Order: sequence, then structure tokens, then C-alpha cells
Amino acid sequence: MNIRIFYILLLIGFFFTSCVPTQDLIYLQKKGDSNNNSITPIGIKPYRLLSNDVLSITVKAIDPKLVEIFNVDAGAQFAISEQSLYLKGYSVDDHGNIRMPILGEVNVLGFTIDETRQKIESLLLKDHFKSEAGVYVTVKLSGFKYTVNGEVGSTGTKTLYQDKVNILEAIANSGDITITGDRKDVKVIRQFNQGSETYSIDLTDAKAVQSPAFYLQPNDYIYVKPLKQKTWGTGKTGIESLGTIITILSLATTTFLLLKK
Repeated sequence: MNIRIFYILLLIGFFFTSCVPTQDLIYLQKKGDSNNNSITPIGIKPYRLLSNDVLSITVKAIDPKLVEIFNVDAGAQFAISEQSLYLKGYSVDDHGNIRMPILGEVNVLGFTIDETRQKIESLLLKDHFKSEAGVYVTVKLSGFKYTVNGEVGSTGTKTLYQDKVNILEAIANSGDITITGDRKDVKVIRQFNQGSETYSIDLTDAKAVQSPAFYLQPNDYIYVKPLKQKTWGTGKTGIESLGTIITILSLATTTFLLLKK
């Protein structure tokens, strides 16, 4: 009788430990002693350009003909694609330079987008244009690129055409984290000119918005590791776990009957 009770308790424990708890699936929960109605995110540090970044640079003036040479396919209507942005944009080479008409090589390594715009405008007005020409420069990254891997619906390198992207937007754009993905320990690997840094962020905690990894930077790498339930090969839900338990019981009963004979 005691052995039967032991096996029943063992199966009940297996049933509950093999399921993925609901609390592990809900994003941005209020945890611990957090009583604030809102949590202020940290300030977003401006992105500083790295080698292999691709810039979209547009130069405008009162007389458009004066700056036609800077604008590839000026006035032409063509579909925006990653290929066209890569081919027609200004790539930052291994030395941190972009090569522009008239200006030649301009070093932008470690510059923010706004600092790059100011530098190009300054160089144009210094030797090539008068202030009366009304030179106006626009600089943007040719898409916000990041890579996501692990337990998500769609892995790979993604590109979003917006200035700011947070990690929840990036994951949603990749098909969301699967039920066997660990939302409590998502890794973000960020590249800097001096190396890389790895962050860990708990997306089930509302305080995640305070993490320096909540708002992504271009070229970030996101990795979502699997939960132990996937490693064990057990059910993710109560129904699946119940099916596993029934299979184990059936196998144990069959083995017992065979041995008894």
C-alpha cells in the first residue's frame, strides 16, 4: 500500500513539474516589492556607428541640381529593399570611413547619426557651398538590423525600418517566444567598437524596461534558450503531461504483467 502511495505521489509531482507554469509565459509582471503604477525606463544611449554599417544619406538644397551628385537615383521611384539599400547606401569600411562624392573619405566610426549629419553638413559648407544654398543633410541607418536565435517562431536576421526598437517588438516580429522558451533569461549580445557585452533580461518582470538591453541597438544578437521541460522531452501543458503519464503507466503495467507470467 505504501509503495502505491509513493508511486501516486511521484506521478503527481512529475505532472506538476513537467508543465510550463503560466507565470513563466506572461510578460512584464509586477514582482517582489514593486508597488509603482509605472516604471520609468532608463535613458536610451545613442547608437555609435560600427564598421559594416550602411547609411542612407540625402543632401538637399534650394537648387536641387547643385546636390544631385550626392543623391543616387535622385527623384527615381524604386522599391525599397534590403538589396537596394545595401547597394545604394554608404557603407562604413574597416577603417570607419564612408566614401562620398566631392568630400572623398569621411571618418564616421564611433559617431552617432546626428554627429555624422553635422559633420557632413560642416564639410559641405566649409569648402563647397555657401550658407545661402540652403544645404540640408539627412542621415539614417539603412534599416534597424538585429539577429534572433533559439526558441522563437522565426529565427534569423531581421530588419525593421524604424529608429527605435525594443526587445518585445523584435521578438514579436520573430513570431514570439515559443512555449518552451525561457522568458526569464533572454540573452542580448551587443557589439561595441572596443568589443562586445552580454546582457541578461527577465521579460516576465515589469522591471525589464529598466534594463539597458530593453531597447535594442542595431546589430544586437538575441538568444532565447530552451526551458528544462524541452530538454526532458515531457509535455508542455497539463494535457500533454497527462498523456506522458498514461504512456508511462501503460508501459509499467505491461512490463509488470509480462514479468508476473
